[in-house]
Amino acid sequence: MTKHRLSATLIATASAATLLAGCGSSTSGTSGSSGTTQNAASHSAADGPAAAFPRSVRHTMGTAEIKSRPQRVVVLDSGELDDVTLLGVTPVGAVSPHLKSEGGFPSYLEDKIGGTVDVGPMTEPNLELIASLNPDLILTSKVRHEKIYAKLTAIAPTVMAETTGFPWKANLALYAQALGRETEAKAAVARYEARAAKLGEAIKAKDGGRMPTVSVVRFVAGPTRLYQKSSFSGVVLQDVGLPRPAAQDVDQTMLEISTEQIGEADADLVFVTTSDDPTKTKESEVQGTAVWKDLPAVKAGRVFTVPDETWMSGIGVQAADRMLLDIAKAAGVDAPK
Repeated sequence: MTKHRLSATLIATASAATLLAGCGSSTSGTSGSSGTTQNAASHSAADGPAAAFPRSVRHTMGTAEIKSRPQRVVVLDSGELDDVTLLGVTPVGAVSPHLKSEGGFPSYLEDKIGGTVDVGPMTEPNLELIASLNPDLILTSKVRHEKIYAKLTAIAPTVMAETTGFPWKANLALYAQALGRETEAKAAVARYEARAAKLGEAIKAKDGGRMPTVSVVRFVAGPTRLYQKSSFSGVVLQDVGLPRPAAQDVDQTMLEISTEQIGEADADLVFVTTSDDPTKTKESEVQGTAVWKDLPAVKAGRVFTVPDETWMSGIGVQAADRMLLDIAKAAGVDAPK
């Protein structure tokens, strides 16, 4: 099967084959630390200089044989989009965040994706369009696209991380290996972690040696979510050193709550995102309750609306840096340089 001639059967079955995995929808108890270790262990390996090709890249679905440094890359989730643009690669194809109600690619990356073709939706990538772009590498995760892995590899070498969200640093390392840009990735993560630590120090100094607790609330079409430590935003908050309220101080992704349980969001600083059309969520209902209005953070004006595309869908260094800016502003300190 050539890159430009997928069979009619492949195209017809692509939709049914796609794994419908919503962002942050898992409530499994996998911890961030163990997941990151698993990813790092399975991705350990190209020999020789970082830019040396050909190379074999081991990933969660097998081994990808990459003949030369990729030039035409397709990414099938928002974390992969953040990662490749961080490393100086403009993908030829990408999918937009599947919960971005206004559609389109992330606004915070708009200056880095000129000419990138939308090959989505994420849940049902357009395989014929992907093939027409003649990619030499496809990046995604098992949790998103395990069921179409064979179809993707028929188009181009495909590298899959295990999952998305909390293991975002290990995922970046894997994709950087496939791109031959390991050195750049390591340096970017180190710079980000230094900024996060510096921000934590500034917040602690401002608050007299005490770190404020931080809560993350997300309104979606369905039960309201409180994001816990094994999530992308949870990892960033840990990097800054910010403690979480009891309901979120758990090594899981998120907790779905009823309107009556919104008191679980109580913290010194509360960050709120909305993933869908607000009228499809319980945002107005929740914020109209006496429990919400009685939260100390609400009364003190310490509830901050932040972009869903960075706090939830970004899942990469560039989105994490945007989070640091939001945290600094909320805490009343200078943003780290």
